[in-house]
Amino acid sequence: MAERDADRAAIDREFMRQALAFGARGQGTTWPNPCVGALVTQDTADGPVIVARGHTQPGGRPHGEANAFDRAGPNAAAGGTLYVTLEPCSHRTIRAATPCVERTILAGVRRVVAAMADPNPRFQGLGFALLRTAGIEVTTGVMEAQAQRVHRGHVLRLTRGRPMVTFKIARTADGYAGGPGGARLAVSCPEANGWVHLQRAHHDAIMLGIGSVLADDPLLTVRLPGMAARSPVRVVLDSQLRLPVASQLVRTAAEVPLWVVAAETAPIERERALVAAGAEVMRVSADAHGHLDLAEALSLLGTRGITRVFSEGGPTVAETLARAGLLDEVVVSTSPNALGQPGVVAVRPALAAALADPDLYRLAETGLIGHDRFEHFVRTG
Repeated sequence: MAERDADRAAIDREFMRQALAFGARGQGTTWPNPCVGALVTQDTADGPVIVARGHTQPGGRPHGEANAFDRAGPNAAAGGTLYVTLEPCSHRTIRAATPCVERTILAGVRRVVAAMADPNPRFQGLGFALLRTAGIEVTTGVMEAQAQRVHRGHVLRLTRGRPMVTFKIARTADGYAGGPGGARLAVSCPEANGWVHLQRAHHDAIMLGIGSVLADDPLLTVRLPGMAARSPVRVVLDSQLRLPVASQLVRTAAEVPLWVVAAETAPIERERALVAAGAEVMRVSADAHGHLDLAEALSLLGTRGITRVFSEGGPTVAETLARAGLLDEVVVSTSPNALGQPGVVAVRPALAAALADPDLYRLAETGLIGHDRFEHFVRTG
């Protein structure tokens, strides 16, 4: 009996690993909904086999379970097992789609294996209870820690009202992100730049400060072959609306959404010019020094459905986010090449102290991408 249970647990973990990987394909495209992965399996004489896979589709519908059942077709799921990375939804929304619990029951599934419960306290556990009431065997908590990370943006938006924030900063071997006086540096190797574009595609929004925009005039789109359509919403933190109408960001606002977060005191005429050019301007509080309240800015993004933010905002934005406790993941990329003279320090005291504190962050992975060394820190808890 114990051996059989161990075998089933191993099978459950393997199929859940595949469901998590398949669902993650949708990251950056499914907001405001989570990117749920789902597999339907059937037992055969040679062991269980996958008969259908699904993940949440662009725009958040259909959900992963529904997508898997649609792909399975009539009767293929009957008597099978559904592996799903998040508790199936149990409530109807304003869009009136059939809840995934109902789809699961109607499909005739015998067993459901889920990684984690719905983080929404209003519905947490309800889907599992309804499935069990319908006579379906339910197993929960399979690879839960991995699922919590995949769905962290969804969890934070529901529990804290803000998206998750991943910050990436590149530095030279001697620790600088910019040259003397803030001069722009080409720090990263081509392979590392390609990785950054892939991260943009897997996030709902990319965020940076006006200082970086004025220095680099970036486009902030995904420029990998065939992936231009995966370009995220571009968010600029610009307290006094200094963003030039002639910048690349504004000139392309009709093609890729551009949101500018400004202070309540920013000049209205500048807002009108940006809006006329296709940008959207949002306003939040600022302190006595004119610095935006980034917690309020992130909460505002959360109200718009954003669940995952990738920031390349530079050392100043990183330091501000670190002091406010708003960094969920941090990627530090270090080039083998040194600047050789004083420049703009990449990792400043508050961020350095936070990353060195094991109660706040753990080093989840490290390695090389091209010639650059990557360190990936993940917030604990």
